[in-house]
Amino acid sequence: MSRKILVVDDEAPIREMLVFVLEQNGYQAVEAEDFDSAMDALAVEPYPEMILLDWMLPGSSGIQIAKKIKQNDHTRKIPIIMLTARGEEEDKIKGLEVGADDYVTKPFSPKELMARIKAVIRRVSPTALEEAIEVHGLRLDPISHRVTSSGKELDMGPTEFKLLHFFMTHPERVYSREQLLDHVWGTNVYVEDRTVDVHIRRLRKAITAAHDKLVQTVRGSGYRFSNKV
Repeated sequence: MSRKILVVDDEAPIREMLVFVLEQNGYQAVEAEDFDSAMDALAVEPYPEMILLDWMLPGSSGIQIAKKIKQNDHTRKIPIIMLTARGEEEDKIKGLEVGADDYVTKPFSPKELMARIKAVIRRVSPTALEEAIEVHGLRLDPISHRVTSSGKELDMGPTEFKLLHFFMTHPERVYSREQLLDHVWGTNVYVEDRTVDVHIRRLRKAITAAHDKLVQTVRGSGYRFSNKV
């Protein structure tokens, strides 16, 4: 299931941009434009796993919303990233003091925002990235760094392991080569798009014929991991 992120911003174009970026990266986005709609969204289960919260909102500031969120037993553990044009150190401190986990100053790039989101998720829920995953007898254990097929250990390189881990934690969604490069190799590493194809072939070979159909090619779009085979 995709991670649910609540986007709270009174400017519709910014909300639309944020929703687009989140959905392109495999997240489920929920929108709110003010205090009341944000509170309404936070009253619906399952609760969001993160909140992107604008500082300046009509009727109530993002700071006030953050305080409200942290005072509620059901929502106080939800991480918050403040989004604002206010870049002064005093404002950043104020945001962090009321419970924000990070602070992104506008304008920001989609890549910067996604890097901040992933960093906060790693900090607040490291165990989610450490749990073993199993699909149709293919099991990946990030702690022991082992992949097994029906109990038999498979041999694969570190890049193929990272690629498989990403696929298994983001199933049923198509990712372009560029998106896979960003997620698996990182934004600070330069490699050709076609490098992804090479590692996909190696991954399919490593997981053997018993599971290679789980990694599917979507013509003109990219690749996805699917257990619907």
